[in-house]
Amino acid sequence: MNYHHTYHAGNFADVVKHMILIELIIFLTSKSTPFCYIDTHAGLGYYDLLSEFAAKNKEYLNGIEKIIQQEKPPPFIKHYLNSVQQTNRRLMPANYSSLRYYPGSSLIVRQCLRSHDRMIACELQPKTYQSLKTVFTNDKQIAVRLMDGYLALKAFIPPREQRGLVFIDPPYEHPDEFNRMFQILPLILKRWRNGMIMIWYPIKEKTQINRFFRTIKQTIHQTILINELSIYPDLPQHLNGCGIMIINPPWRFDQLMNKILPWLWRVLAINHQGQYRIEYLE
Repeated sequence: MNYHHTYHAGNFADVVKHMILIELIIFLTSKSTPFCYIDTHAGLGYYDLLSEFAAKNKEYLNGIEKIIQQEKPPPFIKHYLNSVQQTNRRLMPANYSSLRYYPGSSLIVRQCLRSHDRMIACELQPKTYQSLKTVFTNDKQIAVRLMDGYLALKAFIPPREQRGLVFIDPPYEHPDEFNRMFQILPLILKRWRNGMIMIWYPIKEKTQINRFFRTIKQTIHQTILINELSIYPDLPQHLNGCGIMIINPPWRFDQLMNKILPWLWRVLAINHQGQYRIEYLE
């Protein structure tokens, strides 16, 4: 699968991904001690939904646009909406009120950081790296690195704060992407046993995902929470949904997901197709 994100910014998968990311960051900020956020595939800081790429398929219409149109969103949705609105207020003229820009994961997290927290954002593509670096120019809390995200984990784990979140969100351009993740995860958890890890994955080829799950179960003994949402039935060679694997999730985080994912499925599903699930990998 080639998941070039510029074409897909603000789609249903982004909504699911960023909703969960924000809630994990909120959990980290609930304690006074500092934390470190490491983004292995940071991408751009934000995406222009009116650009040629995003306008090609307009996937945001079945994602963030549906969320914005909800008249009475529940409280847990407001954190996410505030992040999107904050990005647009920052980038657009004061008299322009509609949705145009969608924040990437690094910008979303930056909006949540306190003065004593920090971020390491890694990006391998030079042009994307330069754009990301421009977004965080002179920001001393953010280190933007031009490097392979998996190699970065070897370099930066464990963080000096001993608290934090690793977000692994590759484009899945390489057929061995799951293997690369599996190879690095045991090393991370050996060095940082209690570290929290969030992994985004597309639901397209379930055989490959189930194989990854089996391998993880045999090797990793920490608590693993699986959150999945599909908006289509199992169509071949199609992005039917997405999943978030959380290793070492916060206590009772599944209870929060049992509020968020049903609501998101009702809003985002196409003609009530697809499904959602929240369960521990056992």
